[in-house]
Amino acid sequence: MSFEEGLSAEGLFEREAFAQGLEAELRRAVRGEVGFGVTDRALVTMDASNYRRVPLGVVAPQDTDDVAAVLEVCRAREVPVVARGGGTSIAGQATGTGVVLDFTRHMNALLDLDPGAGTAVVQPGLVLDRLQESAAPHGLRFGPDPSTHSRCTLGGMIGNNSCGSHSVAWGTTADSVRELSVLTARGDRLRLGRKWAGAPPGLRELAEGELARLRTGFPDLPRRISGYALDALLPENGADVARSFCGSEGTLGILTEAVVNLVPEPRARALAVLGYADESAAAEAAPGLLPLAPLTVEGMAADLIRAPAGLPKGGAWLFVETGGDTPGEARARAEAVVRAADAVDTRVVTDPSERRTLWRLREDAAGTATRMPDDTEAWPGWEDCAVPPARLGAYLRDFRALLAGHGLRGTPYGHFGDGCVHVRIDFDLLTDAGVSRFRRFSEDLADLVVAHGGSLSGEHGDGQARAELLPRMYGAETVELFERAKAVWDPDDLLNPGILVRPAPLDANLRFAVLPRRPVEVTFGYPADGGDFRAAVRRCVGVAKCRTTSVSGSAVMCPSFRATGEEAHSTRGRARLLHEMLAGELITDGWRSTEVRDALDLCLSCKGCRSDCPVGVDMATYKAEFLHHHYAGRLRPAAHYSMGSLPVWLRWIARTRTAPLLNALASVRPLAQAARRAAGIAVEREIPRVAERTFGQWWRGRASPRDPDGGLGGLGGLDGPGGFGGSGGFGDGALAGRTAPGGTGDLVVLWPDTFTEHLSPSVGRAAVRVLEAAGLRVALPPTLRLRGRPVGDGRSRAATALLRARRERVCCGLTYISTGRLDAARAVLRRTLDLMEPVLEAGAPVVVLEPSCAAALRSDLPELLPEDPRADRLAASVLTFAETLERHAPLWTPPAVDRPVAGQTHCHQHAVLGDAADRGLRASAGLTGDLSGGCCGLAGNFGFEKGHFEVSRACAEDQLLPAVRQAPPDAVILADGYSCRTQLAQLTGIRGRHLAEVLADALDRAEGGP
Repeated sequence: MSFEEGLSAEGLFEREAFAQGLEAELRRAVRGEVGFGVTDRALVTMDASNYRRVPLGVVAPQDTDDVAAVLEVCRAREVPVVARGGGTSIAGQATGTGVVLDFTRHMNALLDLDPGAGTAVVQPGLVLDRLQESAAPHGLRFGPDPSTHSRCTLGGMIGNNSCGSHSVAWGTTADSVRELSVLTARGDRLRLGRKWAGAPPGLRELAEGELARLRTGFPDLPRRISGYALDALLPENGADVARSFCGSEGTLGILTEAVVNLVPEPRARALAVLGYADESAAAEAAPGLLPLAPLTVEGMAADLIRAPAGLPKGGAWLFVETGGDTPGEARARAEAVVRAADAVDTRVVTDPSERRTLWRLREDAAGTATRMPDDTEAWPGWEDCAVPPARLGAYLRDFRALLAGHGLRGTPYGHFGDGCVHVRIDFDLLTDAGVSRFRRFSEDLADLVVAHGGSLSGEHGDGQARAELLPRMYGAETVELFERAKAVWDPDDLLNPGILVRPAPLDANLRFAVLPRRPVEVTFGYPADGGDFRAAVRRCVGVAKCRTTSVSGSAVMCPSFRATGEEAHSTRGRARLLHEMLAGELITDGWRSTEVRDALDLCLSCKGCRSDCPVGVDMATYKAEFLHHHYAGRLRPAAHYSMGSLPVWLRWIARTRTAPLLNALASVRPLAQAARRAAGIAVEREIPRVAERTFGQWWRGRASPRDPDGGLGGLGGLDGPGGFGGSGGFGDGALAGRTAPGGTGDLVVLWPDTFTEHLSPSVGRAAVRVLEAAGLRVALPPTLRLRGRPVGDGRSRAATALLRARRERVCCGLTYISTGRLDAARAVLRRTLDLMEPVLEAGAPVVVLEPSCAAALRSDLPELLPEDPRADRLAASVLTFAETLERHAPLWTPPAVDRPVAGQTHCHQHAVLGDAADRGLRASAGLTGDLSGGCCGLAGNFGFEKGHFEVSRACAEDQLLPAVRQAPPDAVILADGYSCRTQLAQLTGIRGRHLAEVLADALDRAEGGP
């Protein structure tokens, strides 16, 4: 049975039988992985485009022989084959209905690097940054550098003829290719090069019969990527078969190896940032700077940049990078650019960290452009048209007018020096009317580009997005020549059919068409997506920044992918599975899907994607939502009850005063092992010791004798004693407390999170010490005797029973959220809001020492209770320890510690809270150096759960543990999160400390203490 017969066969049984037969044959033929399961297929249904095609299966070949075997099997069964690298293609060419070849798992090596010759031999799955890292010690680099350089592959770059921001200096990928090793669909192994080297039979005859057309039918543009580069076969162009193969989008042959040229890396760089009134002015200025031989001439408009910090005045900017042998030479060239530019305002940046910060604005544009300034969606499709650079200003004006005429919006940016413009447009691809407008606009824009002498694609290829419109650019006869060339290389039309020649319609196979038409019932509010879970999942456009493996500053995303290298463990992979879950075609059991559950199992809920993903995908929230539905009405894993209910168990231990007994039992190995197994805890983990005296007990011990609970006033109608206790009060007899020694400053409410209260009370004591030394008055939130009254709104009897204790206290609900017990989390948070009402009415800031708890209150609380206005008020009142000192004790000078620091910024602090105040406080105390990024790997309950230990340790080894090992002997090891401190202690025996502890110790020493 052929592939087409298998697809058209009546009934599911015949199609499944065809796929099973193909899978079995491939497993016999290849040594690499063969995946025909739901997860394997779902992960590659999409690339970074608007398109979706469901494959039969995926093969990760180990070598060229494997590729040949796949082609032989698929040719016999007439099954299409698509080569795929990083999956970041924007025109749909990295998806297919047959077998997808995944080159990222095995054929991803740098085979040779010859510094003398300035060449490298690479396999197609090698990520560009790996090549750059290997070439850098020799003063070399690969010239082209797309913004996806941290995850795009050399094979994909050759297939698309990728360019990047430095193309004004080093050209396109085709300019850097020397030789290519290629397998044709019929199994021929060719070595492509100049002077017809490796040309398949018939190609030379085809070209020599069309010399006039090849000389006159191709626009002379630096960024002409559309169509096949058949003009490279002209004798005056060296009859370069390798160059003509570049940009063929996997339709002519399968690349297995490449010899590429490297260029000298400038020893120093500078960046001239030029401000202009608008993008057209910037575009018109760009060609005039090219004679100065810059490395880049990149353009961005103000409507793309939400926070233009560090940029000169203007409505649009050019980023012009210069190089030199010395910093002075690079700066002099940048200053020459400034003198030549007729700009509104300018700035020259030489500091490497500042340059990286500014370049990050540009590199993230592929993702940030997918959201309009009002946070509505925008999509690719007309991502990279190119016109002659001298016509770019006029083209942009006409382009803006065309957008307005169709009632559309977009934010252009891109390679202005090469006349190439990237843009995401707010197409409505969800309704028939919107798709019709998408087609009409596409046709009109194609005509506009051609009218300006341009190319439909200036970087990312034609794929399905533009190939249908190639006759408007080249004419019917040249497009027919493309079809003849395809037939020479691939007479059976086996390789990536429907792409570039004989293309599928540009409005077919849209990935949104399969999503449900009605909103999905969910628990979180998803305020950034209008409450629509479908829109939240659509956020992932596939640019795959989550697949970055190189260490980059303070970045966190995505620790599980960095540990395993598996697409299913990347943020993009999980988003793809959720998309397919909503689609219901591949994943048919919805929220009960085991495929989605298994992929989310290794999500650490670090929230790194919330900040590091250019489009703000929040996989931690999606995971909690999924677990909530997946286990609804069903028995959960033991860890969800043991660690998910941690606040309840710890309060029970404190109330019964059994901490000494439990700590002693935990030290008995057989008992500890049994307890771990019963609780679903990894056997490799030690059970943390519970404090025998909680922070609250210490607090009450220092409180006024008149109020052993730490406060004097009632709670305004709430039952039982309690109130704001400690070193400050609200006066007027309502909520009062004693005055701290010397405390005359602002009143702050210190949040007694579960970890500080029961597991690390020294942090709470230290924080009180420092806050009071800064002149602040410290209070704790109220508590409440339940006496059997229901929790929250009383709708969840199970939650009420779970939370009923002698005294109810505030809680952020973190452990319930991370295990997906959202009903319990909402009940806990409603009770917390009830208790915190006096604090909210007083407007007092709430100091939260544990970053994960602060992040839960600041982000999860309002998203779980969007209907309760108190949630936003409490979220807005939350401050970190450092923020509190910065805002409420700005004149206080911390004690001098004068030591270097090492450790890790908490992942939730990085993602949700920010660490600017912490860096300022550390600097004021003489704590020098930076903390690493990444995630510690313990991540609350994650690293304790059975089956997670190895991944947890691998995450720690990514950034945290190397940073600690490399720290100077006198360094202070900072770790504000309880999980981070626990991971350090259990994996290295090193004690990490909260910043409050470090400052409290310094205060004691300054006052003559130990």
